[in-house]
Order: sequence, then C-alpha cells, then structure tokens
Amino acid sequence: MAKTLVITGASSGIGAATAKAASDAGWNVVLLARSTEKIEQLSDEIGEAALAITCDVTNRDELSKAFGEAASQFGSINAVFANAGTGVSQPGVENGDPDEWHDMIHVNILAVLYAAHTAIPHLKKTKGHFVVTGSKAGRDNMKGSVYSATKWFVHGFGENLAEEMREWGGRATVIAPGMVNTAFFDEPKPDKLQPEDVASAVVFAISQPETSAVREIYLMPND
Repeated sequence: MAKTLVITGASSGIGAATAKAASDAGWNVVLLARSTEKIEQLSDEIGEAALAITCDVTNRDELSKAFGEAASQFGSINAVFANAGTGVSQPGVENGDPDEWHDMIHVNILAVLYAAHTAIPHLKKTKGHFVVTGSKAGRDNMKGSVYSATKWFVHGFGENLAEEMREWGGRATVIAPGMVNTAFFDEPKPDKLQPEDVASAVVFAISQPETSAVREIYLMPND
C-alpha cells in the first residue's frame, strides 16, 4: 500500500514541487493551502494519488478536519511536510511593521506547532515522519531580521520534536535551504536553488530506512 504525505503550503513553489516528486516516488499526496484553484489544478495533474483540501493552516479546526479527511481517503498518514511560510515587506526591528510580524509568526511558528500537534496522533499509528521547512536564515544571525528569528524557532523546534517522536519510533527533519527560486522573491532567481532541489531533499528524508533519522538537510545554491 502506498504511503501518504500531507503537505501544507502546497499550492506553489517548494510545496507543489514536493507533491510532484513524492507522487513520482510512489506516495499519495494531500495538498493543503488556501488557494483552492491552484491545489485542485495540481491534484488533477497528479491524478488519483492526490487529494486537494482547502485549508488555512493557522486554523486548528480546519487542520484537524483536513487531517481527518486525508486519513479517511488514504487509510493512514505516514509523513507531514509543514512547508507553509511567509516573510515581511519591511525588514528590521526599528522600521519593521508589527502587524506583519503578527501575521508571519502565525504562519511560520504557530502553524508549524498546530500541524505537529494535529499530526502526531496520526503519525504515531505509522511511526511516521514530520518534516518542516527551515532556512539558512535559521542558522545565521541576520541584522534585525524577525523572519530569521522565526526560522531559528523552526530549527530548535525540529530538534526538540525529533527527540519527542523518537520515543515511539517517529522521526522529524528540518529542511534548511538557502535562496530558492520561488514567488517568495519579486525577481526570478534562476541561478539559485530550484523548488525541485528542495523537493528531492524532502523525498530523500522520508524515504530513509527505519534505522536512519535524518535530522537536518542543509542546501545551498551552487553558484
């Protein structure tokens, strides 16, 4: 029976590329995002192995319903990729916008916590895997960057979660890319990492044998 991967932020970029890569590797994929049209189009492209569910990942009730629907459709959930994330338009602390921080923290931190909290009862049944998108920004000190600080949280949380999950045979991995050519940036970045590069790292992590726990994959552009 094919394993099932739930992906948040699945409508474009890294999330969409991971859905395609995981499907190609034989996984069922569940696509969660607020952009109904985009995830339904992606689901149609992938075929029967995909399920699109419109979901606000900062809403715990919507997440719980989506995970229940995913488990009902495919029988179980073997892995979750908490990929949804956002940045801010006004950098720094002194000149930053606290309203932007509020929204970013809800997506980059709370949505990750909510996804993990919702996923664990399902993953316990399969000794499953929780993967989260970190960043090079979560490994470096960047002047005044609140975004970087949210990714520092992700990296710390990922390690702490891995220690909790190992008690019942589960695993957790932080995927930490440098600059990726996605819509996150205003201008195309063709010489940087591509979404497919990050997708390959996710599929590698969730495809390891039970004896191997990949805690972090750190990718940088080769330019």
